[in-house]
Amino acid sequence: MKKASPKKQPAKIPARTRALGDKYQRILDGAVAVFAEKGFHNSRVSDVAERAAVADGTIYLYFRNKEELLMTAINTAFDAFMSRARTELEAISSPPEKLRRLAQLHLQAFHDNRSLAVVFQMELRQSARFLAPFSHDHMVEYFGLVRAAIREGQSQGIFRAELREKIAANCFFGALDEMVTSWVLDETNYQLADVADAVTDILLNGFTKK
Repeated sequence: MKKASPKKQPAKIPARTRALGDKYQRILDGAVAVFAEKGFHNSRVSDVAERAAVADGTIYLYFRNKEELLMTAINTAFDAFMSRARTELEAISSPPEKLRRLAQLHLQAFHDNRSLAVVFQMELRQSARFLAPFSHDHMVEYFGLVRAAIREGQSQGIFRAELREKIAANCFFGALDEMVTSWVLDETNYQLADVADAVTDILLNGFTKK
């Protein structure tokens, strides 16, 4: 029998974004949509303003330049994802199920926002100037969730004691990251989150004690 999919919860909007209001969020959403369609370097601030239905000058009330707009849009989306992931994983006691749920959340978040997936997978990766600070500030959090679940599994005798958590975390993220990239490049637009269990099973078979 096919396992029922977890109930989809709306992503929480970070407090700062809520405080700045609907116009600010429209600008962020507009930026992601424009950057995904035209590419970051081919996009203009005026394109984002038109998509967000605001004046060009309004964007400069919030952002100094196009680079800051890109990073804020990415950071805001990631903060919302991490807030939800931390909350959901805290309620799960099984280390393997924590990793399974994180995989589902990871893939579902990008499936729900294809433009964000395009920007994250294609635009952010093109510049070390953008990717380095993002990795330093945010990916450490993500890998922290994975490594904590692995340590838990080792302490409970579920995962192999000799498993190196840093390598295992890189493998976990790398497998999911490649699935998102393949999905972005695929024209069939299949349900991305449906592959989460298959990917997790492959990884857990390598993590788990025989």
